[in-house]
Amino acid sequence: MWLDIAAVTAWGILLIKYAIDGTLYILIHPSYYLLVTFTGVCLLLIGIFQGWRLYRGKLAKSPELHSSLLPQGVTTMLLLGTAIAGLIITPKLFTSHAAIQRGVSAEAVTVTRSQTQAFHTNVNPESKTLVDWVRTLNNYPEPDAYLGQKVNINGFVFYPKDLPANYLMLSRFVITCCAADAYPVALPVKFTGVRQNYPQDSWFQVKGKAIVETFAGSRQLVIEASELKPIPTPKNPYQE
Repeated sequence: MWLDIAAVTAWGILLIKYAIDGTLYILIHPSYYLLVTFTGVCLLLIGIFQGWRLYRGKLAKSPELHSSLLPQGVTTMLLLGTAIAGLIITPKLFTSHAAIQRGVSAEAVTVTRSQTQAFHTNVNPESKTLVDWVRTLNNYPEPDAYLGQKVNINGFVFYPKDLPANYLMLSRFVITCCAADAYPVALPVKFTGVRQNYPQDSWFQVKGKAIVETFAGSRQLVIEASELKPIPTPKNPYQE
């Protein structure tokens, strides 16, 4: 019985901790923040209440309440162990390794799972995020259509092994529900200087203009950077 209560309480504490310290931002879509936080509060209150009742000796006289709790034994221990592990181990943000593993390279710089949106030519190019640019290219992939347009985007840096020395890939992950379905989008950025100035997995704001270059025999849109400014990792590193 105490094991059941401990599991419920631990999960309540874990969800509330993630809500307070911002960990939820790297685990789930913002639409679910309130629901998950509310669930954590409910679990914590249930755990405290049931613990108090058990301590007072009332729960032992109510078999129907006993059966309504989490199942006994191995399942409960797994739930408790998972919650404890979550309190000890800090979830990590996706990095360049995950971007490469999930299908972004110099020859494949558009979304790995297309989300079709209407193509609007009257949108201010400088107001587009990296994800907006990639989705626009998915809908209308002719790079010459964007030649010379101003660009102002941000993301983290990575270097696929097939990328020329004066280029970097600027990437972000897009999340639909939770981190399990996050997928990367990226655009190549042409810069002057040396790669050491732009470390892999660091975050940058890139200002510049759209140009057209050829990668592996394919014409692609490239951002010619006029400014590469380091920025902190955003609180919400994903884009919807």
